[in-house]
Amino acid sequence: MSINEPSDYKIDVVFMELKELGMDSWFTEKVAELRKPGQEVARVMIVDRGQYSVQNEQGEVPAKATRKFIKKINKTKADMPCVGDWVCMDYQESSTYASIHTILPRKSFLRRKSAGKSNRLQMIAANIDLVFIVQSCHYDFNISRLERYLVMANEGNVEPVLILTKTDLISEDQLTELIAEIRNEGITTKIIALSNVTGSGLDQISEIMEPGNTYCLVGSSGVGKSTLINRLTGEDTMRTQSVSNSGEGRHTTVRRQLFALSDGALLIDTPGMREVGIIATASDVMDDNFDDINDLALSCRFANCGHSNEPGCAIQQAIEDGELTNERFFNYMKLKTESEQSEMSYSDRRKKGKKIESGVSQVIRQKKRS
Repeated sequence: MSINEPSDYKIDVVFMELKELGMDSWFTEKVAELRKPGQEVARVMIVDRGQYSVQNEQGEVPAKATRKFIKKINKTKADMPCVGDWVCMDYQESSTYASIHTILPRKSFLRRKSAGKSNRLQMIAANIDLVFIVQSCHYDFNISRLERYLVMANEGNVEPVLILTKTDLISEDQLTELIAEIRNEGITTKIIALSNVTGSGLDQISEIMEPGNTYCLVGSSGVGKSTLINRLTGEDTMRTQSVSNSGEGRHTTVRRQLFALSDGALLIDTPGMREVGIIATASDVMDDNFDDINDLALSCRFANCGHSNEPGCAIQQAIEDGELTNERFFNYMKLKTESEQSEMSYSDRRKKGKKIESGVSQVIRQKKRS
Protein backbone atom coordinates (compact mmCIF):
# COMPACT_ATOMS: atom_id res chain seq x y z
CA MET A 1 0.00 0.00 0.00
CA SER A 2 1.43 3.42 -0.94
CA ILE A 3 1.68 6.35 1.41
CA ASN A 4 -1.13 8.12 -0.44
CA GLU A 5 -3.68 5.41 0.23
CA PRO A 6 -5.69 5.20 3.46
CA SER A 7 -4.78 2.54 6.00
CA ASP A 8 -6.85 -0.63 6.17
CA TYR A 9 -6.50 -0.98 9.97
CA LYS A 10 -9.60 -2.08 11.85
CA ILE A 11 -9.96 0.49 14.60
CA ASP A 12 -12.17 0.39 17.69
CA VAL A 13 -14.30 3.50 18.15
CA VAL A 14 -13.13 5.19 21.36
CA PHE A 15 -14.14 8.79 22.01
CA MET A 16 -11.63 10.99 23.86
CA GLU A 17 -11.30 14.71 24.46
CA LEU A 18 -8.18 16.38 23.07
CA LYS A 19 -6.99 17.08 26.62
CA GLU A 20 -7.14 13.36 27.35
CA LEU A 21 -4.96 12.79 24.28
CA GLY A 22 -2.29 15.17 25.62
CA MET A 23 -3.41 18.54 24.24
CA ASP A 24 -2.25 21.47 26.40
CA SER A 25 -2.02 25.27 26.15
CA TRP A 26 1.27 25.11 24.21
CA PHE A 27 -0.29 23.05 21.43
CA THR A 28 -3.52 25.08 21.54
CA GLU A 29 -1.53 28.17 20.56
CA LYS A 30 0.04 26.30 17.63
CA VAL A 31 -3.39 25.12 16.50
CA ALA A 32 -4.61 28.72 16.39
CA GLU A 33 -1.64 29.65 14.20
CA LEU A 34 -1.67 26.73 11.74
CA ARG A 35 -5.15 25.25 11.39
CA LYS A 36 -6.97 26.24 8.22
CA PRO A 37 -10.77 26.64 7.96
CA GLY A 38 -12.52 23.27 7.75
CA GLN A 39 -9.62 21.36 9.32
CA GLU A 40 -9.68 19.32 12.52
CA VAL A 41 -6.89 18.61 15.00
CA ALA A 42 -5.96 15.01 15.80
CA ARG A 43 -3.11 13.01 17.27
CA VAL A 44 -1.20 10.35 15.36
CA MET A 45 -1.84 7.04 17.15
CA ILE A 46 -0.27 4.51 14.74
CA VAL A 47 2.55 4.66 12.20
CA ASP A 48 3.34 1.55 10.20
CA ARG A 49 5.32 1.71 6.94
CA GLY A 50 3.71 4.93 5.71
CA GLN A 51 0.25 4.13 7.03
CA TYR A 52 -1.32 6.25 9.75
CA SER A 53 -4.15 6.29 12.22
CA VAL A 54 -5.24 9.55 13.91
CA GLN A 55 -7.66 10.32 16.74
CA ASN A 56 -9.59 13.25 18.14
CA GLU A 57 -12.95 13.74 19.91
CA GLN A 58 -14.79 12.10 17.01
CA GLY A 59 -12.85 8.86 17.25
CA GLU A 60 -9.95 7.17 15.49
CA VAL A 61 -9.70 6.82 11.71
CA PRO A 62 -7.09 5.74 9.14
CA ALA A 63 -5.24 8.66 7.58
CA LYS A 64 -2.95 9.59 4.74
CA ALA A 65 -0.53 12.44 4.06
CA THR A 66 -1.69 14.61 1.16
CA ARG A 67 0.40 14.89 -1.99
CA LYS A 68 0.79 18.62 -1.34
CA PHE A 69 2.15 17.94 2.13
CA ILE A 70 4.59 15.29 0.88
CA LYS A 71 5.80 17.56 -1.92
CA LYS A 72 6.33 20.43 0.52
CA ILE A 73 8.66 18.39 2.74
CA ASN A 74 10.42 16.63 -0.17
CA LYS A 75 9.55 13.20 1.31
CA THR A 76 12.10 13.63 4.09
CA LYS A 77 11.29 10.87 6.56
CA ALA A 78 12.03 12.99 9.61
CA ASP A 79 9.43 15.52 8.48
CA MET A 80 6.70 12.95 7.88
CA PRO A 81 4.11 12.35 10.62
CA CYS A 82 5.31 10.14 13.46
CA VAL A 83 3.49 8.58 16.38
CA GLY A 84 2.64 11.20 18.99
CA ASP A 85 2.48 14.08 16.49
CA TRP A 86 -0.42 16.52 16.47
CA VAL A 87 -1.72 17.18 12.96
CA CYS A 88 -4.26 19.33 11.15
CA MET A 89 -6.45 17.14 8.94
CA ASP A 90 -9.84 16.89 7.31
CA TYR A 91 -12.20 13.98 6.77
CA GLN A 92 -12.76 12.24 3.44
CA GLU A 93 -15.50 9.91 2.12
CA SER A 94 -18.11 10.29 4.85
CA SER A 95 -15.45 10.50 7.56
CA THR A 96 -14.11 7.00 6.86
CA TYR A 97 -10.52 8.30 6.66
CA ALA A 98 -8.60 11.56 6.98
CA SER A 99 -6.09 13.59 4.98
CA ILE A 100 -3.14 15.09 6.88
CA HIS A 101 -2.22 18.63 5.82
CA THR A 102 0.07 19.97 8.57
CA ILE A 103 2.13 18.76 11.52
CA LEU A 104 2.15 20.99 14.59
CA PRO A 105 5.61 21.86 15.98
CA ARG A 106 7.04 19.14 18.23
CA LYS A 107 7.55 20.01 21.90
CA SER A 108 9.87 17.04 22.35
CA PHE A 109 10.96 14.03 20.32
CA LEU A 110 13.07 10.91 20.02
CA ARG A 111 15.06 10.44 16.85
CA ARG A 112 18.14 8.61 15.65
CA LYS A 113 20.35 8.23 12.63
CA SER A 114 18.83 5.69 10.26
CA ALA A 115 20.33 2.21 10.48
CA GLY A 116 23.31 1.52 8.23
CA LYS A 117 25.68 4.03 6.64
CA SER A 118 22.98 6.53 5.71
CA ASN A 119 23.11 9.89 7.47
CA ARG A 120 19.33 10.39 7.31
CA LEU A 121 17.25 11.02 10.41
CA GLN A 122 14.53 8.70 11.62
CA MET A 123 11.83 10.00 13.94
CA ILE A 124 10.82 7.48 16.60
CA ALA A 125 8.12 9.39 18.49
CA ALA A 126 7.09 12.96 19.27
CA ASN A 127 5.67 15.04 22.10
CA ILE A 128 6.81 12.74 24.90
CA ASP A 129 7.06 13.69 28.57
CA LEU A 130 9.21 10.74 29.66
CA VAL A 131 10.94 7.81 27.97
CA PHE A 132 11.37 4.41 29.59
CA ILE A 133 14.66 2.92 28.38
CA VAL A 134 14.19 -0.84 28.71
CA GLN A 135 17.15 -3.20 29.08
CA SER A 136 17.17 -6.82 30.17
CA CYS A 137 19.33 -7.71 33.18
CA HIS A 138 20.13 -11.01 31.55
CA TYR A 139 21.33 -10.90 27.94
CA ASP A 140 20.74 -7.31 26.80
CA PHE A 141 22.51 -5.28 29.51
CA ASN A 142 24.83 -2.81 27.77
CA ILE A 143 26.00 0.45 29.32
CA SER A 144 27.34 1.85 26.04
CA ARG A 145 23.92 1.42 24.43
CA LEU A 146 22.29 2.96 27.50
CA GLU A 147 24.48 6.03 27.13
CA ARG A 148 23.35 6.34 23.52
CA TYR A 149 19.71 6.28 24.60
CA LEU A 150 20.43 8.93 27.23
CA VAL A 151 22.02 11.23 24.65
CA MET A 152 19.01 10.66 22.39
CA ALA A 153 16.60 11.57 25.20
CA ASN A 154 18.56 14.65 26.22
CA GLU A 155 18.80 15.87 22.64
CA GLY A 156 15.02 15.61 22.26
CA ASN A 157 14.18 17.25 25.61
CA VAL A 158 12.73 14.04 27.06
CA GLU A 159 13.22 12.88 30.65
CA PRO A 160 14.66 9.31 30.80
CA VAL A 161 14.03 6.47 33.26
CA LEU A 162 15.84 3.13 33.02
CA ILE A 163 13.84 -0.09 33.45
CA LEU A 164 15.89 -3.24 34.06
CA THR A 165 13.70 -6.21 33.15
CA LYS A 166 13.92 -9.96 33.70
CA THR A 167 15.25 -9.52 37.23
CA ASP A 168 13.85 -12.98 38.03
CA LEU A 169 16.64 -14.48 35.90
CA ILE A 170 19.45 -13.17 38.10
CA SER A 171 20.16 -13.08 41.84
CA GLU A 172 19.69 -10.01 44.05
CA ASP A 173 23.47 -9.72 44.39
CA GLN A 174 23.87 -9.72 40.60
CA LEU A 175 21.19 -7.02 40.29
CA THR A 176 22.98 -4.92 42.91
CA GLU A 177 26.22 -5.30 40.95
CA LEU A 178 24.54 -4.19 37.69
CA ILE A 179 23.10 -1.08 39.31
CA ALA A 180 26.46 -0.29 40.92
CA GLU A 181 28.12 -0.66 37.51
CA ILE A 182 25.70 1.91 36.07
CA ARG A 183 26.28 4.34 38.93
CA ASN A 184 30.05 3.91 38.69
CA GLU A 185 29.84 5.15 35.11
CA GLY A 186 28.40 8.44 36.34
CA ILE A 187 24.83 7.69 35.21
CA THR A 188 22.33 9.15 37.69
CA THR A 189 19.11 8.33 35.83
CA LYS A 190 16.32 6.79 37.93
CA ILE A 191 16.41 2.97 37.76
CA ILE A 192 13.44 0.62 38.20
CA ALA A 193 14.06 -3.13 38.52
CA LEU A 194 11.17 -5.06 36.97
CA SER A 195 10.12 -8.68 36.77
CA ASN A 196 7.39 -9.29 34.21
CA VAL A 197 6.95 -12.72 35.82
CA THR A 198 6.26 -11.63 39.40
CA GLY A 199 5.20 -8.04 38.69
CA SER A 200 7.81 -6.65 41.07
CA GLY A 201 8.58 -3.05 40.11
CA LEU A 202 5.33 -2.52 38.19
CA ASP A 203 3.87 -0.28 40.93
CA GLN A 204 6.91 2.02 40.66
CA ILE A 205 6.25 2.46 36.95
CA SER A 206 2.53 3.08 37.44
CA GLU A 207 3.23 5.70 40.11
CA ILE A 208 5.32 7.71 37.65
CA MET A 209 2.66 7.81 34.93
CA GLU A 210 0.20 10.71 35.17
CA PRO A 211 -3.08 11.29 33.25
CA GLY A 212 -2.64 13.31 30.07
CA ASN A 213 1.13 12.78 29.95
CA THR A 214 2.79 10.78 27.19
CA TYR A 215 5.37 8.07 27.88
CA CYS A 216 7.43 6.01 25.44
CA LEU A 217 9.14 2.61 25.61
CA VAL A 218 12.42 2.09 23.75
CA GLY A 219 14.84 -0.81 23.80
CA SER A 220 16.11 -3.82 21.92
CA SER A 221 13.81 -6.56 20.64
CA GLY A 222 12.68 -9.10 23.19
CA VAL A 223 13.47 -7.17 26.39
CA GLY A 224 9.85 -7.31 27.56
CA LYS A 225 8.27 -4.08 26.28
CA SER A 226 5.14 -5.81 24.95
CA THR A 227 4.70 -7.81 28.13
CA LEU A 228 5.01 -4.59 30.15
CA ILE A 229 2.29 -2.95 28.04
CA ASN A 230 -0.01 -5.91 28.65
CA ARG A 231 0.54 -5.56 32.39
CA LEU A 232 -0.09 -1.81 32.33
CA THR A 233 -3.27 -2.15 30.28
CA GLY A 234 -4.47 -5.20 32.19
CA GLU A 235 -5.20 -7.12 28.99
CA ASP A 236 -3.47 -8.82 26.05
CA THR A 237 -3.03 -5.59 24.12
CA MET A 238 0.22 -6.73 22.53
CA ARG A 239 1.08 -10.17 21.15
CA THR A 240 4.07 -11.70 22.91
CA GLN A 241 6.21 -14.76 22.30
CA SER A 242 7.94 -17.09 24.69
CA VAL A 243 11.57 -16.48 25.57
CA SER A 244 14.42 -18.71 24.46
CA ASN A 245 16.38 -20.92 26.83
CA SER A 246 18.87 -18.08 27.27
CA GLY A 247 16.17 -15.75 28.54
CA GLU A 248 16.26 -13.71 25.33
CA GLY A 249 12.82 -12.65 24.15
CA ARG A 250 11.65 -12.74 20.55
CA HIS A 251 10.75 -9.65 18.55
CA THR A 252 7.00 -9.02 18.26
CA THR A 253 6.32 -5.27 17.81
CA VAL A 254 6.45 -4.15 14.17
CA ARG A 255 4.84 -0.71 14.33
CA ARG A 256 4.85 2.42 16.48
CA GLN A 257 1.62 2.82 18.41
CA LEU A 258 0.17 5.10 21.10
CA PHE A 259 -2.08 3.52 23.73
CA ALA A 260 -4.47 5.33 26.08
CA LEU A 261 -4.30 3.57 29.46
CA SER A 262 -7.27 3.27 31.81
CA ASP A 263 -5.66 5.62 34.33
CA GLY A 264 -5.45 8.40 31.72
CA ALA A 265 -1.75 8.10 30.88
CA LEU A 266 -0.63 7.71 27.26
CA LEU A 267 2.02 5.14 26.30
CA ILE A 268 3.92 4.73 23.02
CA ASP A 269 5.40 1.37 22.05
CA THR A 270 8.18 1.16 19.47
CA PRO A 271 9.84 -1.71 17.58
CA GLY A 272 13.12 -3.02 18.95
CA MET A 273 16.20 -1.11 17.80
CA ARG A 274 19.27 -2.92 16.58
CA GLU A 275 21.21 0.33 16.25
CA VAL A 276 21.01 3.60 18.17
CA GLY A 277 22.83 5.92 15.79
CA ILE A 278 23.73 9.37 17.10
CA ILE A 279 22.99 12.43 15.00
CA ALA A 280 24.51 15.89 15.15
CA THR A 281 24.05 16.91 18.77
CA ALA A 282 24.66 20.25 20.46
CA SER A 283 27.78 20.20 22.63
CA ASP A 284 25.83 21.05 25.79
CA VAL A 285 23.63 17.97 25.25
CA MET A 286 26.67 15.72 25.09
CA ASP A 287 28.18 17.54 28.08
CA ASP A 288 25.09 16.86 30.19
CA ASN A 289 25.48 13.12 29.68
CA PHE A 290 29.23 13.11 30.28
CA ASP A 291 29.63 15.96 32.75
CA ASP A 292 32.26 14.00 34.72
CA ILE A 293 34.50 13.84 31.65
CA ASN A 294 33.96 17.49 30.79
CA ASP A 295 34.75 18.55 34.35
CA LEU A 296 38.02 16.63 34.13
CA ALA A 297 38.84 18.21 30.74
CA LEU A 298 38.75 21.67 32.35
CA SER A 299 41.77 20.63 34.42
CA CYS A 300 43.91 19.59 31.45
CA ARG A 301 47.14 21.55 31.02
CA PHE A 302 46.28 22.57 27.46
CA ALA A 303 42.92 24.00 26.38
CA ASN A 304 43.06 22.06 23.09
CA CYS A 305 44.07 18.76 24.73
CA GLY A 306 43.15 15.73 22.63
CA HIS A 307 43.07 13.53 25.75
CA SER A 308 45.36 10.89 24.28
CA ASN A 309 49.07 11.28 25.05
CA GLU A 310 49.38 15.01 25.77
CA PRO A 311 51.29 15.95 28.95
CA GLY A 312 49.11 17.12 31.82
CA CYS A 313 45.93 15.44 30.53
CA ALA A 314 43.53 15.22 33.48
CA ILE A 315 41.38 12.61 31.76
CA GLN A 316 44.24 10.18 31.16
CA GLN A 317 45.37 10.74 34.74
CA ALA A 318 41.86 9.91 35.99
CA ILE A 319 41.88 6.69 33.97
CA GLU A 320 45.27 5.77 35.37
CA ASP A 321 44.05 6.50 38.93
CA GLY A 322 40.91 4.41 38.42
CA GLU A 323 38.57 7.40 38.74
CA LEU A 324 37.35 7.04 35.14
CA THR A 325 36.98 3.84 33.16
CA ASN A 326 38.52 3.39 29.75
CA GLU A 327 35.14 2.10 28.52
CA ARG A 328 33.25 5.28 29.47
CA PHE A 329 35.84 7.56 27.90
CA PHE A 330 35.97 5.39 24.78
CA ASN A 331 32.18 5.57 24.42
CA TYR A 332 32.25 9.33 24.94
CA MET A 333 34.80 9.77 22.17
CA LYS A 334 32.89 7.45 19.85
CA LEU A 335 29.58 9.28 20.39
CA LYS A 336 31.25 12.65 19.96
CA THR A 337 32.81 11.51 16.71
CA GLU A 338 29.47 10.20 15.39
CA SER A 339 27.82 13.51 16.25
CA GLU A 340 30.51 15.52 14.47
CA GLN A 341 30.38 13.29 11.41
CA SER A 342 26.60 13.54 11.28
CA GLU A 343 26.86 17.33 11.20
CA MET A 344 29.11 17.30 8.15
CA SER A 345 28.11 16.98 4.54
CA TYR A 346 29.09 13.78 2.75
CA SER A 347 32.08 15.46 1.03
CA ASP A 348 33.27 16.98 4.30
CA ARG A 349 33.05 13.60 6.02
CA ARG A 350 35.28 12.07 3.35
CA LYS A 351 37.83 14.88 3.68
CA LYS A 352 37.87 15.11 7.46
CA GLY A 353 36.95 11.60 8.50
CA LYS A 354 40.48 10.47 9.23
CA LYS A 355 41.23 13.59 11.26
CA ILE A 356 38.08 13.29 13.36
CA GLU A 357 38.59 9.61 14.09
CA SER A 358 42.22 10.00 15.10
CA GLY A 359 41.30 10.66 18.72
CA VAL A 360 39.19 7.52 18.89
CA SER A 361 41.93 5.47 17.23
CA GLN A 362 44.41 6.60 19.86
CA VAL A 363 41.99 5.67 22.62
CA ILE A 364 41.49 2.23 21.06
CA ARG A 365 45.26 1.65 20.93
CA GLN A 366 45.64 2.72 24.55
CA LYS A 367 42.73 0.50 25.57
CA LYS A 368 44.40 -2.52 23.94
CA ARG A 369 47.67 -1.77 25.72
CA SER A 370 45.97 -1.36 29.11
